[in-house]
Amino acid sequence: MAKKQFKAESKRLLDLMINSIYTNNEIFIRELISNASDALDKRYYLSLTNEEYKTDKKDLKITIETDKENHTLTIKDTGIGMNDEDLDKNLGTIAKSGSLEFKNELEKATKNIDIIGQFGVGFYSAFMVAKRIIVMSKKVGSDKAYQWVSSGEDGYTISEIDKEDYGTTIILELKEDTKDEKYSSFLEDYEIKNLIKKYSDYVRYPIEMEVEVSKPKADNDQEFETVKELQTLNSMVPIWKKNKKKIKAEEYNEFYKSKFMDWQDPQKVIHYAVEGNISYTALLFIPSVAPYNFYNADYEGGLQLYSKGVFIMDNAKDLIPDYFKFVKGLIDSDDLNLNISREILQQDRQVKALAKSIEKKIKSYLEDMLKNEREEYEKLFDNFGLNMKFGIYKDYGLHKDILQDLILFRSNKEGKYVTLKEYVDRMKEDQKAIYYVCGKNIEEIQKLPQMEKINDKEIEVLYFLDDVDEFMINIMQTYADKPFKSVNKGDLDLDSEEEKQALNQKQEENKTMLEAMKSALSNKVKDVRISSRLKQNPICLVSDDGLSIEMEKILSQGPNAQQIKANKILEINPEHEVFQTLKDINDNHPELLADYSNILYDQALLIEGMPIEDPVAYANKICDLMIKANKN
Repeated sequence: MAKKQFKAESKRLLDLMINSIYTNNEIFIRELISNASDALDKRYYLSLTNEEYKTDKKDLKITIETDKENHTLTIKDTGIGMNDEDLDKNLGTIAKSGSLEFKNELEKATKNIDIIGQFGVGFYSAFMVAKRIIVMSKKVGSDKAYQWVSSGEDGYTISEIDKEDYGTTIILELKEDTKDEKYSSFLEDYEIKNLIKKYSDYVRYPIEMEVEVSKPKADNDQEFETVKELQTLNSMVPIWKKNKKKIKAEEYNEFYKSKFMDWQDPQKVIHYAVEGNISYTALLFIPSVAPYNFYNADYEGGLQLYSKGVFIMDNAKDLIPDYFKFVKGLIDSDDLNLNISREILQQDRQVKALAKSIEKKIKSYLEDMLKNEREEYEKLFDNFGLNMKFGIYKDYGLHKDILQDLILFRSNKEGKYVTLKEYVDRMKEDQKAIYYVCGKNIEEIQKLPQMEKINDKEIEVLYFLDDVDEFMINIMQTYADKPFKSVNKGDLDLDSEEEKQALNQKQEENKTMLEAMKSALSNKVKDVRISSRLKQNPICLVSDDGLSIEMEKILSQGPNAQQIKANKILEINPEHEVFQTLKDINDNHPELLADYSNILYDQALLIEGMPIEDPVAYANKICDLMIKANKN
C-alpha cells in the first residue's frame, strides 16, 4: 500500500508536538483518553437521535491494556469510530478537528453533550512516547474497518482490516528506555492508575483495565497468588458536579485532604456554579491553617483547572489574584480557550472574565463571613490577613477598594479586632484622623510614652503589629476621607487652644536651653521641644513628617538594608522632675548639658527598641554622673 505524506505544515507541527509543545510526556494519556471520551459522546448522541443506532450506555467504555512482552500500550473505546475518510482527514492533517465540526452541528440541536477531545492535535502527543502508532477503527453504521499506521514524520498508511466491534483501538509501540526516560513505566499498573486518577478521574465513561492483585488461594487462605482483575480506574462523577445539598461535610473534607495534601479539614468550603457568558463550576477551600511555606517566595498559589471534567493544569495563577492565593480548589469550565497543548490559558477576555467572577465570589464570601461568623473570620485573618495586607500595598494600592474592608487590627479598645469601618463609625465627634501606633507586640505598645496622652483622651488607637502595616496605610492615605496619623509622628493635634497657648509659652520660656540641647544633638535630631503628649514619662522620640521611626527600623533590617533615617524629634515632659533638673544644669553647669542631652537621647532610643550608636560612651557617661552625684 502507498504511504501518504503529511503536509509540510503538518510535519512541522508534528515535530513541535513531539519536542516542544508539551512539557511532560505523560500528558499523552490525558489526550488519548479525552479523544476516546469524545468518540463515546458522539456515539451516545447518535443513539439518542437515531433509533437505528440505539446503544445501551452501559456498553460505552474505555479499556486500557498493557503488554510488557511486546512493549505496547493499548487504549480501546466503544465510541463512534472512524472510516478511512475520517482517518485520513482527522489524523492525516494535524490540527484538523472532526470534533470541532461535530460540536458546531451539535450546538444547533442540543447543549447537553460536552465534547472534550479533538483528534489532530492531542493525538500526536503520543509520539512523545511511541515509536509507532496503530489506529484500528470501525465506524458505527459501516461494515468496513480500517487501520492507520504511522511512525511519525515519515508519513502514514491506511488499509482495510477485519474488526468486529464498533469503536477505535489505539496501539502504542513504546520507545526503548533511555538514561533520561523510562518509557516502560507506562506499562506498569500503578503508573497507569496514577495517571488516570490525576488527569481523567472524572471522565463520564468507565475506564477499565485488568490489573494484577494478590488474593488468597481458594484451597489455602494462608497462601496468596497473583491474579488479573478487571478494575474501573476512574470515579466518573466529580464531586463538584454533584448536588451540593446531597454532599456531606465529610465528603468535602476527605476530597480536600486527598486532593490538596492537607492533614486537616478545611476551615470553609465554597461550592457554586455560574452560568452566563462564561459558565463554570467552582469548588474552593479555605485551609484551617496556613501552609508552612505560605509566606515564602517559592509558594505557588493558583487553582486547578478542569475542562469538562478533564484535568488541564495545576496552579493556574491567572484565575485567582495573589492576595487571595490562600484559597485552594478547582475550576471546571467548558468555555475557556486553551493553547494547543491545553497546558496554558490563553490571555483573552474569557480568562479575565472568569478571574473577575472568582475574585468577586471570594470577596463576597469573606464579607459574609466577617459579618455573620466573626470568630471564624478572625481565625482566617490570623492565618492569611498578612497576605491581604500585602495585596493593598502591592501595585500602588490598585486593589485597595477590594481589600480595605476585609482588614482587621487590634486596638486599645478592649484589645479586640476592629475593622476600619467599625473604627470610623465609633470615632469621637471632633476626631479628625485615624490614629495608629507601631510595635512588635501589644505589651510593648502599651508601655510606650507616646500613648499617655492618647489614653488620657480615651481615643481609640489601631495597633500596627506587622511590618507591612505602615507601608500599607501610606499607600491607602485615607479611609472614608479620614487620614491615618501615627501617635509618635508629628503633631497629634489633640490640645485645646488654651493647652496650645500654654505649651507655646513654655517653649518660648525655655528656648535657650532647648536650642542648646538641639545643638548638642545636631547630628542626631531635627529638633528638641516641649511635649504635649507625655504625662508620666520624661522623654520620648517622635518623627517629623515623612519617614517614621518604625519604617527606619524596618528598612535597616535584612541583607539589603537601607540606611535611610527618620527626622527625629526629642520631646521632653515639662511636668517631669528631669525637666527641672535640665533647667538647673543649664543655669548652673551648662558645660554638662551636652552630656545630659546625649544620655536622654540614648534612653529615648532604647525605649523605641533601637540601638544606641556608642554603648560604651553611654555607659561611661552614666558612671561619670553617678560618681559626680556621690561627690556632691
